Amino acid sequence: MNTPQFDWVKSRLPRRPQPVPPIYEPEIAAAAIVWAATSMRRRELSVGIPTVLAIWGDKVASELADEYLARTGFDSQQTDEPADPNRPNNLWHPLPGDRGPHGRFASRSATMSPQVWWSERLPVFGAACAPALAGLIFARRVHA
Repeated sequence: MNTPQFDWVKSRLPRRPQPVPPIYEPEIAAAAIVWAATSMRRRELSVGIPTVLAIWGDKVASELADEYLARTGFDSQQTDEPADPNRPNNLWHPLPGDRGPHGRFASRSATMSPQVWWSERLPVFGAACAPALAGLIFARRVHA
């Protein structure tokens, strides 16, 4: 998520930290949380296709997922800019001021998640498709 934590969290990385791409605006997560808390009958909602792929990749081929993350995970959490080892951080005390909800990655951040959009509307699509599916099943049985 494109939050300001990457500018004030204590880091020993050699380059400036960043969220692992693809990066989403925090409003996407906030909307998903509100929707899940108020209208969802499922226990989980994944925000973004990469999350779904990571979950299923771990279930289906965890060794391959581990190898991929071992090769790409360290670099994907950093920009190409060198880190300032003396920058202020919030490890020992809070930093003054309000940093707001957004980080510095707005130009690289998605403002919507097709995964969340689809998940929120799945019951409507299911209800709309159910008669068509029933018709197809009935038609196959009649012609069989």
